[in-house]
Amino acid sequence: MSTTPAALRASVHRIETDERLDRLAPSLGKLAQPLAAGPAGSALRGDWLGHALHPLLTDLPLGCWIGALLLDLTTGRSGRRAARRLVGLGLLAVAPTAAAGLVDWNGIEEEGPRRVGIVHAAGNSLVALLFLQSWRARRAGRHGRGVVWGLAGGAVAFGTGYLGGHLSFARKVGTGDRGIDAEPVDLTGPDDHEQLGVDGQMRVDGQMDADGAMHRVGG
Repeated sequence: MSTTPAALRASVHRIETDERLDRLAPSLGKLAQPLAAGPAGSALRGDWLGHALHPLLTDLPLGCWIGALLLDLTTGRSGRRAARRLVGLGLLAVAPTAAAGLVDWNGIEEEGPRRVGIVHAAGNSLVALLFLQSWRARRAGRHGRGVVWGLAGGAVAFGTGYLGGHLSFARKVGTGDRGIDAEPVDLTGPDDHEQLGVDGQMRVDGQMDADGAMHRVGG
């Protein structure tokens, strides 16, 4: 039985079954298809990494923005400059993160996950705009207003992050084979090979004493 709150399940179900979102797919496809088919498509898919690149890149803007908000809440005036810089660094990371997400979305074939991806992309665009407003307000010396814009962006990011997790973990978007072939890793040392049987199970060469205890032969 699922432990996900019913309200969240219902919200995602409404998104996945809302055919009106299909009208936005061609516009998003105009951005996604050239990226996926272009020379950067392989890199943005994460072929060089062995798994999807987009989930990894999302940590960059989110990490910067969370760090900025923590500075706002804990350091007062002394942390304002550092917080503003973190907000700006997060904005710089938006473009590659969004590009990798578009390439992953372009490869989705099922209608439901494609619709969720559209809402995820639109929501993250709003998050970026809110943090851009936060950065502009901070740069103009209106720090309090910048904090409010940042808190609004963080609240929206919580929802878009849930949708991103749904796509990755529930719908398996961005999973599957990438460019790196998995090679078996030998976890045994040179002195341990003699202890492995033909079925890969650990063996102990020894003999039982009178009490039933095993003593290894050979040290």
